[in-house]
Amino acid sequence: MADEQQYDYDVLVIGAGPGGYVAAIRAAQLGLRTACAESRETLGGTCLNVGCIPSKAMLHASELYDHAANGAMAKLGIRTQVELDLETMHGQRRDAVKQLTGGIEFLFKKNKVTWLKGRAAFQDAHSVTVGDQRVTAKNIVIATGSSVTALPGVTIDQQVVVDSTGALELPRVPEHMVVIGGGVIGLELGSVWRRLGAKVTCVEFLDQILPGFDGDIRKESNKIFKKQGIEFKLSTKVTNVAVEGGKAVLTLEPAQGGEATTLEADCVLVSIGRRPNTDGLNLEAAGLATNQRGQVEIDHDFRTKVDGIWAIGDVVPGPMLAHKAEDEGIAAAENIAGQHGIVNHDVIPSVVYTWPEIAGVGLTEEVARERGEVKVGKFPMMANSRAKTNHEPDGFVKVIADAKTDRVLGVWCIATVGGTMIAQAAQAMEFGATSEDIAYTCHAHPTHSEAIKEAAMAVTGKPIHI
Repeated sequence: MADEQQYDYDVLVIGAGPGGYVAAIRAAQLGLRTACAESRETLGGTCLNVGCIPSKAMLHASELYDHAANGAMAKLGIRTQVELDLETMHGQRRDAVKQLTGGIEFLFKKNKVTWLKGRAAFQDAHSVTVGDQRVTAKNIVIATGSSVTALPGVTIDQQVVVDSTGALELPRVPEHMVVIGGGVIGLELGSVWRRLGAKVTCVEFLDQILPGFDGDIRKESNKIFKKQGIEFKLSTKVTNVAVEGGKAVLTLEPAQGGEATTLEADCVLVSIGRRPNTDGLNLEAAGLATNQRGQVEIDHDFRTKVDGIWAIGDVVPGPMLAHKAEDEGIAAAENIAGQHGIVNHDVIPSVVYTWPEIAGVGLTEEVARERGEVKVGKFPMMANSRAKTNHEPDGFVKVIADAKTDRVLGVWCIATVGGTMIAQAAQAMEFGATSEDIAYTCHAHPTHSEAIKEAAMAVTGKPIHI
């Protein structure tokens, strides 16, 4: 007890994003004196302020606009005259962010978490400076998140050339937006502005969009986005972006080498990935260094190599996902408190919140086949009664199972509510389910989720509705 009294806090969390604020709240719930250092004016990190939450607000609003403007609602007998009020659309986005970030501030007060306002830097393994004050803690959790990866030689001015933050704040709909990068963020924000009237071209260095996703999902997603009007230039790299007079000229080259071409746009979204935030932390003072990817290495329990220092979220290896960071935050806090906090990193779902949504959990078919013999079942959404009734025929569900044990190794889907559907698959996999377990679980009718049941039935060749 005397040892603990020499510290200002039992736990100091650096960063108040999804991983950090959750770690701080959980630590406080477990009876630990907890503080959280955050340099933003508001809590919630990238996710709540300029990432997951505001992008979903714009995705949802633009979906409704698109359905009304493109005749989809008219097919249902709802005739409308549509006018875009972009400022009001931005307003509802800002309001969602304000309410949610304010909600975290309330939770900090409720759980007696001290918010230390300012940027933190290590002085040694148990002390940091936050702004102009110095604080000590028995345990320090690094949860500093990530930032946009810059494209060499390209300056982001947040006017013509924007990152994901700037793409949320555009004051008018671009005539032509070029998205550099065919990953999740680029496709989501590209979809927003395409729906609102922009011509959208996506330039991707690889030969297919959505790296890391299942191959069938990547191909089908490409077809769907093309049908929606997004143009793709795959196996193409951007070597230069020149801005003049409010316009951008991009220089493009084939990824495998060849003749350069140019492309004009009035807005360029740079979305080629994210990098861990460690600059300014003064890790060396605590005895830490980053790996080649700029990440802080940890063990299974989220401990770094320095006793008393832990790390979670985007700053450590693994997918840069808010829900992964949250689970790690809870687990790290529980480990600090002497409990057994674990995260099953084999069952972390990924979702692209486009229309339809694209989701997956576990292994892709390609990786699963590299590891052994598998059985695969697929079921098209056009054969699902709820999707058919809702005029949502695009997509399918795919279940990958071990050929010998029937244990589910991965589930992938494209469906309008795919992000919600994938939770069932993740939970089944967490319990070690077989495809038969899912196939013989009664699903409510009519629901989109019946497609998961039918895909599981298809693993053994016995779906009903195809």
